[in-house]
Amino acid sequence: MQNTKIFIIAGEVSGDLHGANLIKEINALSRNVEFIGWGGDRMEKEGMAILKHVRTLSFMGFLEVLLNLKTIIRNIKDCKNQIIASQPAAIILIDFPGFNLRIAKWAKKQNIPVIYYISPQIWAWKESRVKAIRRDVSKMYCILPFEQQFYAKFNVDVSYLGHPLLDEITEFRLCESPKIIVSSKPILALLPGSRLQEVKRKLPLMIEASKSFPHYQVVVACSINVNEAYYRLYADDTVQLIFGKTYEILNQSSIALVTSGTATLETALFNVPQVVCYKSSPLSFAIAKLLVKIKYISLANLIMNKEVVSELIQGNCTVDNMVQQLRLIEVDQPKRLEILLDYQNLATLLGQNGASKRVAEDILETFFDTNGIN
Repeated sequence: MQNTKIFIIAGEVSGDLHGANLIKEINALSRNVEFIGWGGDRMEKEGMAILKHVRTLSFMGFLEVLLNLKTIIRNIKDCKNQIIASQPAAIILIDFPGFNLRIAKWAKKQNIPVIYYISPQIWAWKESRVKAIRRDVSKMYCILPFEQQFYAKFNVDVSYLGHPLLDEITEFRLCESPKIIVSSKPILALLPGSRLQEVKRKLPLMIEASKSFPHYQVVVACSINVNEAYYRLYADDTVQLIFGKTYEILNQSSIALVTSGTATLETALFNVPQVVCYKSSPLSFAIAKLLVKIKYISLANLIMNKEVVSELIQGNCTVDNMVQQLRLIEVDQPKRLEILLDYQNLATLLGQNGASKRVAEDILETFFDTNGIN
């Protein structure tokens, strides 16, 4: 029997993680599926043929997108050609909305079913995109509980089947990974992001703030997509640089400075009190401030609809403010205990483990039951 091809597009490190888990679960249910597309090392490890790597794709901020517009347009053209050449039975898009929604519109005209896994955050800005999603996307799978209600009011076919990070973190803990940081001091983790732009903007501030905590071992969770030389521009020999081991670092950490994004939720699920940092180019921030209409930027706060963790945004993202907020969440501080209690409630809100498996089962039952691959 000929394998059924599924083309997957993930444009960021977090998408690579979630895509890999989904591929793993589909493979566990069916041996007759072939995966091809855009992703990273994790998806490749699960057997997907990588046509373009995530490290070449992610541009952060409005200005950065404009500066790289030619590259983005060329990528869209290349992607369409690759889809035509591979003739997939369906396309699975993972977040990455600026790119993926354009592919969805085109794929709809080609009569290729479009499955969207991990909703774009259109509830934060560009709510008008929901019309395109309803028109072009065959099925939406969201991973935040409040997103299901958001889409339902627009008559989008949507399912919330849990958050896949619960599985990832549970599996990590079951493996009983050995400690990778040897230190008599508690750990202050710095998570400056997975993009070079993020590292350049936030790591120098984080490093400077960490100097006020000599009683901690400072450890930077480094992205494998950023060259070590960039980290060494800011980190001296007292700071440990560890690549591709974020969970191992969080598992040993007492407090953390974290760039906004998926890492804020991961840090929460590891029960590490954190201060969330966001800083972009002045132009990008000015545009975002006009367009974005949410109270919070960190996932823990968004899901709980309250300020669980402190957020230092743009002008407030300073060394002094980082130091001040970190001191509030050290051991024996009342704020720390409050955060840890909120983290427990957050995990409950996210639901039960098994999200990736449930999504895989639903995709196969909904889109491929008649293709003989189950």
